Amino acid sequence: MNTKPTESELEILSLLWQLKKATVREIHEKLAESKDTGYTTTLKLMQIMHAKGLVSRDDASRTHIYFPSVDEKATQMGLVNNFMHAAFGGSAKNLVMQALGQGNPSKEEIEEIRAFLDQLENEK
Repeated sequence: MNTKPTESELEILSLLWQLKKATVREIHEKLAESKDTGYTTTLKLMQIMHAKGLVSRDDASRTHIYFPSVDEKATQMGLVNNFMHAAFGGSAKNLVMQALGQGNPSKEEIEEIRAFLDQLENEK
């Protein structure tokens, strides 16, 4: 991923990954459920994201339809990798320990984490 999305851009991308495609109005309405933001701010952000190549748009009709241009997993991996190197000196262990210490994982989540660790161990 060449362009790292900002926090606001990532919020819009997350919605687009869920919805697959949406108009500015649809994205704005979803954002307005949890934060006070203006329609023109959402529009401007999505135009910037289009210029950066984070989203594409179908402008065949009067209402532009936006969809993500970047892969969700690849974007998440790149962001986590950058964060891990910047904040934890590249240590995956320190990142995971900090993340687990911050939350209160459910029994099911702990079982999923164990299964993932077992899978990683078996691949070695």
